[in-house]
Amino acid sequence: MSAPKHVGILTGGGDCPGLNAVIRAVTLALHNECGARVTGIERGFFGLVERKARPLGPQDVAGILAEGGTILGTHNTCNPFKYPDGSDRSAAAISFAKDLGLDALVAIGGDGTMTIAHRFEELGLPVVGVPKTIDNDLALTDRTFGFDSAVAVVAEALDRLATTARSHGRVMIAETMGRYAGWIALEGGIAGGANVILIPEVPFSIEAVARLCQDRESRGLATLICIAEGAHAVGQGMTIRDTLVHSPDPLRLGGVGHWLQHELQPRLQAEVRTTLLGHTQRGGHPTAFDRVLATRFGYHAAQLIKAGQYGRMVALQGDHCGSAALDEVAGRTRNVPLDHEMLLVARGIGVSLGDR
Repeated sequence: MSAPKHVGILTGGGDCPGLNAVIRAVTLALHNECGARVTGIERGFFGLVERKARPLGPQDVAGILAEGGTILGTHNTCNPFKYPDGSDRSAAAISFAKDLGLDALVAIGGDGTMTIAHRFEELGLPVVGVPKTIDNDLALTDRTFGFDSAVAVVAEALDRLATTARSHGRVMIAETMGRYAGWIALEGGIAGGANVILIPEVPFSIEAVARLCQDRESRGLATLICIAEGAHAVGQGMTIRDTLVHSPDPLRLGGVGHWLQHELQPRLQAEVRTTLLGHTQRGGHPTAFDRVLATRFGYHAAQLIKAGQYGRMVALQGDHCGSAALDEVAGRTRNVPLDHEMLLVARGIGVSLGDR
């Protein structure tokens, strides 16, 4: 297997702390170890279709390790196989890759990006995937970079909400991201000392949550609730904020925190307030953990390319960086198992999951 001479790299889906650390590591590893050229595809798969790219060398990635976002830009609603105008533009994307003379493409993203990457691999474009999502919900990897940074934001927000909750005797609700998986709310809630953590995997009882708040209220205690955007009450569906028909994941969740506030307020004397953390969880600098993990992922993506092991995604398995086949990752979501240790920890320290 000859060494790669020219490799493309793109960032798909939403922005995420640590993307620049991956771009930097891939570029430096390929440059230092095999002298390969690296080209950055701008704005994800949109740039692959619209022929937008620029060279990346060691000087171009200097100083970006700690930067949030992505220097290449991204586009979270662009699917070349189903373009916004309804057409299939995959042939145009492959044509641009051939015109650039790419030996391989590194696609950094979540489940939607991995699904698209797998389809390009089937069409003959060699691809290596790097798992990215603050939601931590990609299959076959124990952790994704960006997650630790998001959890840190949630924990700090809960710390701040707790002080005003205690000062006023309030019930404070913090709504987190996470889509259909509750990892951010679960770990962020534990780290931030939440009294109630509500996640999609465990439908909650509004009566059970109200009873806990009433009990704490009777003892002069404030209540801190951390709720995932995909959480829902027993017998009810998720709260959908919007639908983007051309997006790989068209449903936009959000608003369940305010719904919970509306349901709780008539049952309590204490004032109930809601904070939607939103994109603050995506923005800003990556934590030290995410900088290291993203760097490891970028390095191992370069090793897969050097070895000609295409059609695979870098994956963290325990504390080891291995890989998983893209066709086993595409279209799958990693939810919180109902017997997961973190759920046992939460219940063991007295945190209510709202189900009893």
